[in-house]
This record gives sequence, C-alpha cells and structure tokens, in this order.
Amino acid sequence: MRIRGAVLSREGADRPYVSSHPLQMRELDLDAPGTGEILVRIEAAGLCHSDLSVINGDRSRPLPMLLGHEASGRVVELGDGVVDLAVGDRVVMTFLPRCGRCRGCMSEGRIPCEPGSAANGAGTLLSGAVRLHDHGEDVLHHLGVSAFATAAVVDRRSVVRVDDDVPAEVAALLGCAILTGGGAVFNAAPPSPGDRVVVVGLGGVGMSALLAALAIDGVDVVGVDLDPAKRETASRLGASRALAPQEAIGEGLRGDVVVEAAGAAAAFETAITLTAPGGTTVTVGLPRPEARVPVSPLALVAEGRRIVGSYLGSAVPERDIPRYVDLWRRGLLPIEELISDRLPFDEINRGMDRLADGHAIRQVIDMTTEGDHR
Repeated sequence: MRIRGAVLSREGADRPYVSSHPLQMRELDLDAPGTGEILVRIEAAGLCHSDLSVINGDRSRPLPMLLGHEASGRVVELGDGVVDLAVGDRVVMTFLPRCGRCRGCMSEGRIPCEPGSAANGAGTLLSGAVRLHDHGEDVLHHLGVSAFATAAVVDRRSVVRVDDDVPAEVAALLGCAILTGGGAVFNAAPPSPGDRVVVVGLGGVGMSALLAALAIDGVDVVGVDLDPAKRETASRLGASRALAPQEAIGEGLRGDVVVEAAGAAAAFETAITLTAPGGTTVTVGLPRPEARVPVSPLALVAEGRRIVGSYLGSAVPERDIPRYVDLWRRGLLPIEELISDRLPFDEINRGMDRLADGHAIRQVIDMTTEGDHR
C-alpha cells in the first residue's frame, strides 16, 4: 500500500521549521499487517512535544523515522489472530504497547511495559518488525504508531476501540494528552476533597491534567504558566486562579498535588517549590536527558513530601480511556476545549513552530481530507 507521511531524516534543524522543513512529505510503501497487527486509516493526529523533542534533538531517536503518536483512525484490515476488532471500528492510538506479561505490565501502569519501551526505542513495532519503506529502505516507527501519515500498521496492543459517538479529534487526544495529564491526577496522585491541585505548564498535557482535576468534586485547581493566553484559558475552563510562575512562588502558593507538565527543568523546580508539606509533586514532562535541578532531601523528609514520576499518566489504556470517555459524555471532561488550532497536513512544520514557541495547547491535523494512496 502507498501512503503519504511526514518523515524526519535529521535532528536539530534550524528554526523556523516552516523554512527548514525537518518533516518532509514522502510517498512510502506500507506493508500489510502481520500477525497480531492492524491497518488503520488515520483520521486525526495531534502535535505533541514528544514529536517536537525528536525534531529538535532533545529525545534522540534512530532515523529516518515517520513521526506522530497521538491519533485516531478507522480499522481497515486485520492481521491474523486479531479477533476482537472489526473493520470500520474507530480506535485510539496509544504510544506504548503493552505485552501484558512483563513486570511493567503487572504494575497496573506504574512501570512502563519493558518490551514496549524497547521496541519504541528501536523504532519498531512490538514484534520487532518495520512496516514502512522508502524505495526499499526502512523508515522507522515513532512510538509504535507513526501517525503523521494517511495510514499506519500498528500492533493490536497499541490501540483501544471507542464508540462512533466519540469524534475523531477527541479520540486522538485521548491517546496521549488526556492519558498522560489525566493519569497524573487520577492515577499517580489522586487528590482528596479539600485538596488543592496546581498544574505547572498549561500545554496539551498540562491542560488535560487541569481538566481532570476540575472533574473531581471539592478540589481547588490552580494553573501556572508563563503564557498569559494559556492562563486566560485555564481561568475560562474553571481554574480558581491562573498565575505566572514567579507570581505563584512570590505569594507562597502551595498545592497538595502539583503536576509538572512543561518538560523543563525550571518548571520542575517551580513545581517542587509549590508543593505543600505532606504533598506530592508529579512530573510527567520530558526534559532533555542531561537536565538537573537541586532538591533538598531535608525538605522532603522534614515536610513529608513525595516526588513521583509518571510516564503516560501511569495509565492502563484499556482501563483508563473508557473512564475518560464516560467523563467526556457526562460533560465533565470537555476535551474539545484543548484544541487550539486545526491544521492541514501540509502545514505540519508551521504547527511545529507554534508548538516550539509555546503558543499552542493542542493542534490537530484533520487527515480525512487526504486522498487515498492505495
């Protein structure tokens, strides 16, 4: 099958990306799904910092690679052994397949799947296969998904089926932003009534954490971000306050649960500073590997505080996505509010510029306008 996809061949391209074009549109060959795999026609794909971090070199990956990991689509073809899906089903793509057998999979989401993580690092599907090719040369998979394309072959364990009433854009955001941000609140450090939740970094993941906290009765929710427009959005969505980092620190704001979702060392340090005695700092951002911040062990011990890392929101997607769909249906999780821009596929590099500039919450590409490349 011939598809159209956005391929990264080199890291660290100059800004602006709209001029340097790190993501290049290519016609690629896509193999048929193997055993335990499915072919999905992509409907919507979100632009996330995990994609940007590969482009700018913060998270080095083997190249060339077809990027994109937050998406939804329709099942087109089933590989051998896939009996619990049907052609035409809408599925949410998730960026960490779960083998179901390793120590990580036995941890109820606390620890990532070990074979899934290894496959993601190598740029393969969970089976070790590569299904994308450019004139006979392999093009690697991004986080088992490679969603910046008209279609993708993925492992069955990389998707969760949702009903047709869930729009494609909403379904796409369920696969990363909501799983990660919502899980930071619901899974990693569930607040109790009367607690204050502070979210540091109000991009797609941070705003998802904010929405999740707002869905819990009796919880005070505060947003913290450098961008005034994002603070305004947080207030509009229901945050009791929205502050710049130095404002929050200067007035002595403290939270019982503080979620860091910016993926920057300064944001992590801010989150620790804003955590109350007895509170928990949850970090879900992915900064550069060499990033370091000073932490006082005495403060952790004397004040009984915790620091928790949460990958993919400590999620079990098959368990958590239905929970978020239920909250969305009840009007308690307005996922549509996270969409700050809708872009045509050809403007993906411009979208990465907006993401790098810190102006976007979640940009979504409507892939249904792309033609059939069979």
